[in-house]
Amino acid sequence: MLRSLVLATLATAAAGTAGLTPLPPALSSSPDTLTVTVEKSGDSRTDGTFRLACGERAEGDHPAAEVACGRLGRLAEEGGDPFRPVPRDQMCTQVYGGPALAHVTGVWRGREVDARFSRANGCEIDRWKNLEPLLPLVRG
Repeated sequence: MLRSLVLATLATAAAGTAGLTPLPPALSSSPDTLTVTVEKSGDSRTDGTFRLACGERAEGDHPAAEVACGRLGRLAEEGGDPFRPVPRDQMCTQVYGGPALAHVTGVWRGREVDARFSRANGCEIDRWKNLEPLLPLVRG
């Protein structure tokens, strides 16, 4: 028992040093429900506001509901927070990925989400790509 606790503590510390903050398990069994608003993506099929619910099955009008829920499930297993903003002191390449913007609100793993995304620099582009296909594939 003590060995398991020590190993869990070490794993948590290691994840923290890698820039990931482990999230607690989902607080309820209700499905993840997100609203995704995308604009200026360069594709009228992916611009707009879409609803996504990930539970027993994917529901909503998100254009890639099944694969988006699959990606969110994998991210949950990894334990990080893909909705966390880029830290203010993070060094980022000054690469512009285009004017696309996204806003994600709702509940993921029992936690409130209110996250904004852009493609303004290398860090923001990576953050966007991490959530594809929840956020659409965009060519900069």
